[in-house]
Amino acid sequence: MADTQVDEKQAARAEKRAERLARQIGSFAKEHGGAEGQVAYIGEKGARIVLVGGDGGWGDLVAPSHAIAVSAVEKSGITVHEDFDGEFAAKVRTGPYEWSRMAGIQVGGPKNG
Repeated sequence: MADTQVDEKQAARAEKRAERLARQIGSFAKEHGGAEGQVAYIGEKGARIVLVGGDGGWGDLVAPSHAIAVSAVEKSGITVHEDFDGEFAAKVRTGPYEWSRMAGIQVGGPKNG
């Protein structure tokens, strides 16, 4: 009986977390003219939800598990891609800050560290 109560509490917490992430995804989509996403497993830390807005803006969220991340994107109603490549990746728009951080010291940008 005690295990059932623990399982129910964990399921309720997971549901609340997924709903909170779905609201955050919805807010991102509203701010950026829509959104598409991709869920990536990141090990024990959970899963990363990468979001790309209709305007090319991007961001990410981290969920404590892959199941919660999948639930969140399903609840949000966004289009979900299997991989972050091709046409989906090409929608991302980056600015000077991102380019200088990615380039680091190789091309005179700030050090990544």
